[in-house]
Amino acid sequence: MVLADFGASVIRIDKAGTAQLDSLGNGKRSIAINLKSTKGVDIFKRLCNQCDVVIDPYRKGVMEKLKLGPSDLMATNKKLIYARITGFGQDGPYAKMAGHDINYVGLSGLLSLFGRYKEKPTPPVNFAADFGGGGLMCAFGIVMALYERNTSQKGQIIDTSMVEGAAYLGSWFYKSLKLPWLWGQPRGKNILDTGAHFYDTYETKDGQYMAVGALESQFYAVLLEKLELSEDDLPHFADFEKGREKLTEIFQTKTQKEWCEIFDGSDACVTPVLTFDNVASHVHNRSQNSFAMGKDDLLIPNPAPRLSRTPGISCSIQSPNIHVGEHSVQILSEFKYSQKEIKNFIENGVVEQAMKNSKL
Repeated sequence: MVLADFGASVIRIDKAGTAQLDSLGNGKRSIAINLKSTKGVDIFKRLCNQCDVVIDPYRKGVMEKLKLGPSDLMATNKKLIYARITGFGQDGPYAKMAGHDINYVGLSGLLSLFGRYKEKPTPPVNFAADFGGGGLMCAFGIVMALYERNTSQKGQIIDTSMVEGAAYLGSWFYKSLKLPWLWGQPRGKNILDTGAHFYDTYETKDGQYMAVGALESQFYAVLLEKLELSEDDLPHFADFEKGREKLTEIFQTKTQKEWCEIFDGSDACVTPVLTFDNVASHVHNRSQNSFAMGKDDLLIPNPAPRLSRTPGISCSIQSPNIHVGEHSVQILSEFKYSQKEIKNFIENGVVEQAMKNSKL
């Protein structure tokens, strides 16, 4: 998605006869190929000979069994970037194991940090490994490899492990562990993991929430001022539990909107916890045009970061999600296959051309 939003032409190779599961398919094109057939493998290789990057999302050894591994494809395309993304990486005793985000974050060490005091670790949905340490780290590796290729004129293999990617994304946690004022307490008792009253969320009168992050003394002073309290009423680094109890009581006296009217524009580091229902209509996000409505009538974040000359443009705005095999004929034609060859591929089940659903 990131590569497509920032201008890359992305072709998704789908298995013929499968259902659409990619909710980030906007802007990509799909060709459905039977890779168990010799002709299907030949088509894949022909595409790869004329592309810059191949992304391999399978477990170790799958592409090699299809004779589509790095040695097969890079032998004829020396400049190919072969990006592999797996849960546990290409080597080690876990390399061929199945897993999901919760497993990868668990093995990275980061999951042990997430959760309330005296509660079990809480996985951050499938955000940290799948999309942070996995997809985004892989995209970063692709961009770096493409940049290096300008000098060497050679491709290379990218081994993206979601375990390692999540851990690397969390480098600051590892490098800050010896700061006793920051860490050193059980999970949920440290400053940044909801242990402190000035870094937590609080429910409001209308059942919404406010996020409080008044870490530094100058920001904490503004928080107290806005709450009409003094340091004696609510000490900064004293009894966190009593501080939390007091803030819990205070924030339940007003609605989220009323608290926003008090804190907006100040340095108290207090903001509303928005939901997918109201995030786009918030005054700041609306002024920044941070969100848009996609072709599938779903709210989407606009691409980030913003580039001054070549900004990303969300493919979700421009095009609807794709069907498996929707662009098979179009892609084969672009890669110089004749109409006779394409007809033969479809008739023999080598390639599948999907028809769009009628809107009548």
